[in-house]
Amino acid sequence: MLARTVPPTDKGVVSAVCDAYSSIAREGAHTAYAETVAEAFGYTVEQLKSIPAESNMGLSCGNPVAVASVKEGETVLDLGSGAGIDVFLAAQKVGPKGQAIGLDMSTDMINRARKNAFKQGYRPPQVVFIQTELTQPLPVATASVDCILSNCVINLLPDAGKAALLKECYRVLKPGGRLVIDDIIAKKLLPDIIRSDFSAYIGCISGALQLEQYRALIKLAGFTDALFVETGGDLEVHKSAGPACGSAPSSSPSNKCCAFTISTLPQTTVGDPNEWAASYQIYAKKVSPDNGAADKSPPALDRWWDAYPKDYLTSGEVANLLRDPDRSDYAIIDVRENDRDGGHVLRSIQWRADAFAGSLHKFYDEYGKTNKVIFYCGSSKGRGPRCAAWYQDYLNGKGNTESKAYVLEGGYHGWKYPDLMGGTNSL
Repeated sequence: MLARTVPPTDKGVVSAVCDAYSSIAREGAHTAYAETVAEAFGYTVEQLKSIPAESNMGLSCGNPVAVASVKEGETVLDLGSGAGIDVFLAAQKVGPKGQAIGLDMSTDMINRARKNAFKQGYRPPQVVFIQTELTQPLPVATASVDCILSNCVINLLPDAGKAALLKECYRVLKPGGRLVIDDIIAKKLLPDIIRSDFSAYIGCISGALQLEQYRALIKLAGFTDALFVETGGDLEVHKSAGPACGSAPSSSPSNKCCAFTISTLPQTTVGDPNEWAASYQIYAKKVSPDNGAADKSPPALDRWWDAYPKDYLTSGEVANLLRDPDRSDYAIIDVRENDRDGGHVLRSIQWRADAFAGSLHKFYDEYGKTNKVIFYCGSSKGRGPRCAAWYQDYLNGKGNTESKAYVLEGGYHGWKYPDLMGGTNSL
């Protein structure tokens, strides 16, 4: 088998890695394989039974939640969250008053994770998955996160991306916040034949830093006294655990899944991965003069709903629906509270935003077969888009394509048709 070379640019590396992991997300993983790999890297049977089986893709090289000391009410951020395994384990610990946020660059992984969240009964903002490139500034507020997790992901970034991400970790952590990373670290200088092999890169080997290089990046990011512990995980478990992605056996060249891609490489390229690399757990804390200010931190995601897909309709488009006597395949939902007393869009139904998340099942029973469900608040910059995101996420989890959430652009304040306004009646 001829080895494919690593793309020459940082952008090419990020794009190629995203494509490979998107393919993994679409194909899925064999449950037995994923469980064997997860247990080999520290997940317990009880942990795996407590989360959706589809959230474990067998892509881990450790179990960061096990040592992160996650507490009730905390905000936890998982970098490269995949199908959601560590986010869901963290969500169990933070509870309904906390928040578990997953970031991943693959839209397919994000979609899979959101469906898994729905199966588990988790809703935003307690559990949120956001698509973003980890080499870019994170969409998270400064000094807002108690704990950051990452599991076998940072080695997949180009070196400049690794450095940038670790600096972002320091920025978003609260003073006294902690960073817990499980990753692959190179035991020695990797030869060019491995460094340039794309399969070995996707397999979490070629992009691995040596220990002192990793220490230097952690220190450069602002962390002091980081602890590096070799976990002793057997990287060959990805070879021996059996079939991995979809229906492709682990020996198949079409299998592109993370570390178990090692099994597809010629022996002259990698051979025994344990010879070249090892699994490590890295622990670091943000030590800052203002450590006592942690309780004053801002929300990590000021507008979590912006991460969820939704479409907007203009006032004119909604007015056309209202004026068409033959159209009945829509519903207009006013999510305002007392500010609705000044009037509303004609035929709109009040369903207050403060009670919307808790009544999603009732709302779905009533409008799940309605083609267009149009939400609005005063300006459609907050409550309207938020409720639309909740509803669309619920629809996606149900696999419902019959109904779709929309937002009235500009909201009630932007409504341009006085003849299509109602009085103060409400539900």
